[in-house]
Amino acid sequence: MFDAHVHLIDPRFPLIENEGYLPESYTVADYRKRMSRFDVDGGAVVSGSFQGTDSSFMIAALAELGPGWVGVIDLHPDATDEQIVALDRAGVRALRFNLKRAAGDIVALTMQALRAHALVGWHVELYIDGSMLGSLEPVISKLPSLSIDHMGMSDECLPYLLDLVDRGARVKASGFGRVSMDLPAALRRIHAVNPEALMFGSDLPGTRAGRPFQDSDIELIADMVGTDMYRVLEDNARAFYRLPVKVRPIHEDPLPTLPIPTGEVPTLRLHRSYLPKSPPGDTIPLPVIE
Repeated sequence: MFDAHVHLIDPRFPLIENEGYLPESYTVADYRKRMSRFDVDGGAVVSGSFQGTDSSFMIAALAELGPGWVGVIDLHPDATDEQIVALDRAGVRALRFNLKRAAGDIVALTMQALRAHALVGWHVELYIDGSMLGSLEPVISKLPSLSIDHMGMSDECLPYLLDLVDRGARVKASGFGRVSMDLPAALRRIHAVNPEALMFGSDLPGTRAGRPFQDSDIELIADMVGTDMYRVLEDNARAFYRLPVKVRPIHEDPLPTLPIPTGEVPTLRLHRSYLPKSPPGDTIPLPVIE
């Protein structure tokens, strides 16, 4: 499984109170304990509003998590090309536009995103109230690659979200405790438009969400996408974050199909020498057809 949306809160690194809120610690060890029943071997660590543009926590988290993990970061507007390249080497693969809880110069963010994509191929991950999604069309049209956090947040944005999916945008099936929408219907419709669009994310620890991630969220996704479950739980995100696609072994059928016994003695082939010989003169000539 690939968890495409995880927040880690390490008290060793700077935290910023946001709208009067300061989250509790949630470390790599806490995350691994919570997800121990699942086979998680990769994911995306996403910076939160309470981490500002600090990259030190991200570098430390990716180093601790190891291969298969990537970062999504809120970058300082003055970040240099050299800093972007260094973060890419550390495992960062995307910029986050947090327009839900943090103000920002959208023009400057867009220019930065275009620069980061040209330098190292980063995409943009957009966290925004769904009702505002349509108003960002001038920005979205300029971005070469985009994903939308938490299903777009509301049914109100679904028609526009489906249009974006049809144009190649990805959508995180995450933060179910944050959204106000018919989740089963939204999952089905997004997946029907583009089976490569949905990417599972736990959104742990679920800071300020109505409820945190529940194991049943995965069951809901599986019920809605059917045989494409592996795509949504792993393959789509791996491809989007430019990671090697996992090759799954093909298991041989432990009970191969056997021939049905008929109860009859099988016909045996006879050698020519066992066939009776006809007496001389018994051969009947074939008629000549002119």
